Amino acid sequence: MNVIITATELASELAQSAPPVVLDVRYQLGGPPGRPEYEAGHVPGAVYVDLDAELAAPPGPAGRHPLPDLGVFAKAMQAAGVRADHPVVVYDGGQGWAAARAWWLLRWSGHQDVRVLDGGLAAWRAAGGELSTAQPAPEPGDFTPVPGALPLLTADEAAALARRGVLLDARAGERYRGEVEPLDRVAGHIPGAVSAPTTENVAEGGTVFRDRAELAERFAALGATPDAEVGVYCGSGVSAAHQVLALAHAGIPAALYVGSWSEWSADPARPVATGPQPG
Repeated sequence: MNVIITATELASELAQSAPPVVLDVRYQLGGPPGRPEYEAGHVPGAVYVDLDAELAAPPGPAGRHPLPDLGVFAKAMQAAGVRADHPVVVYDGGQGWAAARAWWLLRWSGHQDVRVLDGGLAAWRAAGGELSTAQPAPEPGDFTPVPGALPLLTADEAAALARRGVLLDARAGERYRGEVEPLDRVAGHIPGAVSAPTTENVAEGGTVFRDRAELAERFAALGATPDAEVGVYCGSGVSAAHQVLALAHAGIPAALYVGSWSEWSADPARPVATGPQPG
């Protein structure tokens, strides 16, 4: 199954008699809410989903973006018209991280047909796609989350995977090396993890994914191949979802450590490695 869709393909599908459900998940870490941007213009028919309120639980010991309460998530998806037997397309402003979080949650909780708009709203507009300010009122959907369709790691499982398999750290290289840490208690990385910044999943200077062959080559150089056991973490489980999406696009299954560095580093008993090597 394809995990991404181009703007041209989305426009074609929206013109059909049974178009996909489209979710707008625009979000900026530490920035203003995405709803005002959504109300100013969105893909026609798209329903806004709030990452902080509907795709994550409140910050706490489990990290800055823990898994959402399943009841809250189900209510949001059903209100958006998500049905178990109908395709869903998710997009954000272009970075792809927030859209990937929604993609991962839907896939993890059992939806079989979810794709991310490659390049997000920026790609839609560049392709000549129209924007709408209309507020859709979809028929309520019937999607009921059943967790477990995609693999999920706890902190202890992530540590073990770093020793026996491949654990990718999706944060910027300087955070991995421990040179800076703008958000969490301590700088560094999980011992044994390999640096693999999410920003290298996309074409240089853009937001569109590199092609499958390039991504497969990139991940193979890091030890992540289709027959390897692969996991991913980041700061709080958002950009790591983009890494899992990129891996899936390249044909490589991977588990997500949702708590990520924000959970790991909050526990002083957990070891921390620094420098350019896994350690």
